[in-house]
Amino acid sequence: MSKTRNLAVACMLCVVIAGMTGLVAYSSTLYRLFCESTGFGGTTQRADAAKAAEKAVAPGLGRPITIRFNTDVAPGLPWRFEPVLPEVTIRLGEEKLVYFRAENLSDNPTVGHATFNVTPEKTGQFFNKIQCFCFTEERLGAHEKVEMPVDFFVDPKLGTDLDTRDIETITLSYTFFASLAPRKGEDLSRLAGPAKKP
Repeated sequence: MSKTRNLAVACMLCVVIAGMTGLVAYSSTLYRLFCESTGFGGTTQRADAAKAAEKAVAPGLGRPITIRFNTDVAPGLPWRFEPVLPEVTIRLGEEKLVYFRAENLSDNPTVGHATFNVTPEKTGQFFNKIQCFCFTEERLGAHEKVEMPVDFFVDPKLGTDLDTRDIETITLSYTFFASLAPRKGEDLSRLAGPAKKP
């Protein structure tokens, strides 16, 4: 009886340890999914063109809102990274395409990935990106320069939600870090806009 009970306890401990190991292994992925679905921490949402069209309002009807852009590059990544325009003013529900410049300052190809968020953080659930260089690991050739598009819209519900209806400005921030998995990087020139530099 005692051996059976000990075996049951040992099995239960093994299950608990395996479960905790799984949670630790996938915690960053689970946290990212949680943030993406709720907008927690200023995490923006992903959308497609169909969703953008569904949320669109008649031209000129959505109230205006200013979107500011902030960019940084973490130590260890030899890139220059900046928005083409420091800010834009759009209307809620309006789809907008903006560009960011990236340049590899080194003599070697390098791979980076961008983290992103918006402030105020409570606007994250309303800020929708259709296309963004931040969705994948990105490779820049030696001294390569590109202009990368970000296609986004702000859900008109921001203007009626009690917590956000008074917000007039949103700051979209990006920080590029050196990639921990450089073999997975995609060539950034695939996103280059019409003003791509050679």
